[in-house]
Amino acid sequence: MGAKKNKKKKKKVSAKKEKYSKFHKEKPGTPDISMPDLTDEQMKAKREDEEFISFALRVNRNPPTKEIVERKMKSKR
Repeated sequence: MGAKKNKKKKKKVSAKKEKYSKFHKEKPGTPDISMPDLTDEQMKAKREDEEFISFALRVNRNPPTKEIVERKMKSKR
C-alpha cells in the first residue's frame, strides 16, 4: 500500500508559471453588457427607424414563389 500524502505540504509551482503569472489577468465570470445612454436626438432617430422597419415589414410582404402559387391553384381544382 502507498504512503499517505501530507496535506499540509505546499504544491510546487513551476518556475515558468511563476515567471509569466503577471501576464494573466483575472477575468469576470459574466461579461457586463450594457447599452450606452442615448441623447434625445439619438433616441428620436432610433424610434423613427424602428417605426419605419415595423411599417415596412407589415406592408412590404414578399409574394409567394411561383411554384407555391401553382401548387395552391392545383389543389383548389
